[in-house]
Amino acid sequence: MTHTPNSKDACIILGVDPGTRISGYGVICIENQDYTTLDYGCIRPPVGLKLSERYLVIFDSIEELIEKYRPHVLVVETQYMYKNAQSALKLGMARGAVMIAAKKRGLSIFEYAPTVAKRAVVGYGRASKFQVQGMVQRLLKLPSMPEPEDAADALALAICHAHSAPHLQASNEV
Repeated sequence: MTHTPNSKDACIILGVDPGTRISGYGVICIENQDYTTLDYGCIRPPVGLKLSERYLVIFDSIEELIEKYRPHVLVVETQYMYKNAQSALKLGMARGAVMIAAKKRGLSIFEYAPTVAKRAVVGYGRASKFQVQGMVQRLLKLPSMPEPEDAADALALAICHAHSAPHLQASNEV
């Protein structure tokens, strides 16, 4: 279901928490200080696919979300350092698939660290996944906590950007 904002000041934000097995996404619309949840969920490439095929599933799925909801910006979680370099590379490539899909459609891309997104929704950068889910539910007036956690994280990224947008510096854009 597409959403047509009622005013020119409305902003649709697509938040993505990338991963090679599960990539969470959340789409919200901010209009007159009101937040409307348009969609959220996860991209789960089928088990058994080669890594390169999983990246293609992520890329295609993000393109479909962009086509369906026509967001103004895409917000992605920054990559944090892993002890395992191979895991970091794989996650970085998943982020790359998301970012290329957004740039192909002309979207601005912003990134936030997980601790920044948690602070924006919970008030504490080291909040638990459960606390993030609960606050996202309250802030977006959802009937239940968004699941899975990856989807809640993506919604938290979108909310974080909505809170930060009036004060953005060019350095936040990727």
